[in-house]
Amino acid sequence: MNKQVQYTDWGLVDYQEAWDRQEEIFTQTVAVKNKNRLNGTAHPTPNHLIFTEHPHVYTMGKSGHEEYLLLDEVGLKEKNVTFYKINRGGDITYHGPGQIVGYPILDLDNFFTDIHLYLRTLEEAVIRTCTEYGIEAGRYEGYTGVWLDADNDKARKICAMGVRASRWVTMHGFAFNVNADLGYFGNIVPCGIDDKDVTSLERELGHKLDMEEVKSKLKGHIADLFQMELI
Repeated sequence: MNKQVQYTDWGLVDYQEAWDRQEEIFTQTVAVKNKNRLNGTAHPTPNHLIFTEHPHVYTMGKSGHEEYLLLDEVGLKEKNVTFYKINRGGDITYHGPGQIVGYPILDLDNFFTDIHLYLRTLEEAVIRTCTEYGIEAGRYEGYTGVWLDADNDKARKICAMGVRASRWVTMHGFAFNVNADLGYFGNIVPCGIDDKDVTSLERELGHKLDMEEVKSKLKGHIADLFQMELI
């Protein structure tokens, strides 16, 4: 029987607000697990799949390097972009309109307790979505995320990933470039990788895509791969 997962599209939401909302859901889920462990109970834990977009923002993970942000405070204001240090893995990345940001807040005890498999499964959902648009995507050995032409010097990333997990509950997630303004990546060293390009579905196909159509395909692949029932 597939595990029920609450699907929500938050639309365009400020990064700090989305982070606060994530933390609230994450904390509630961990609290249920802790209570079950202490009391010997088996109350079901909630599972969420959240899609959103953010206004222009740079975020830096716990292992991040501030020198990879190539703008000072004046430059950030000029480009109308904000900057946050956050509690996910990974280095610096960009979020903005035209990018599907996915926040699965899952209790992996309901699925499988393997963070590497979790990341590979999210990557596979994006790879399958790209395939539906005639784009051959894959993985780049030694790096997370989804890449095009990973086996040659034209390697470029179309989806970045960075997650946090505690007691097998996940938060943060992935950023899939659909119609994103790729110029904003020029102000950072994305994910600390200075010799690789970034791309989007729009750039690869030469036209803007219907975001709702891409979301529908992507969430379908996530549901299939994780054997979820989205509600």
